[in-house]
Amino acid sequence: MKSMHVTFGAAVMLFAVPMAFAADEISVMSVPGATTVDSAKAKSLFDKKVAFIDTRNDKDWDAGRIPGAAHLDIKTAFTEESLAKVIKKDGEVVMYCNGEKCLRSSQAAEKAVKWGYTKVYYYRDGFPAWQGAGYPVE
Repeated sequence: MKSMHVTFGAAVMLFAVPMAFAADEISVMSVPGATTVDSAKAKSLFDKKVAFIDTRNDKDWDAGRIPGAAHLDIKTAFTEESLAKVIKKDGEVVMYCNGEKCLRSSQAAEKAVKWGYTKVYYYRDGFPAWQGAGYPVE
């Protein structure tokens, strides 16, 4: 009976501990090959009509977004082909998600750089900071 408790305890540790850490993940400060931008720089890029990619899920997208952004959920729709439909490889593009505890925009920026995009901006602070700055949302 004792070995059964140990096995169950080990199983709980294998699954529960990684999940606890996953909730506390912080996005990287920078992505090699991409330029990290703050809210002011993101707004200046927005004003220049640079393409914005929202990498969040449908629920977050539906709740509000940066006007004109393309929605390419990193988990379901972000592919080399889908990105190519939005922006050419030499075009400027801003990747954003839900801020520093969201890893989606850093993953998207990393993939875009890997695929040969040369003007990738990583907006680490994302939609919460954009909205908090009072910038336009839809």
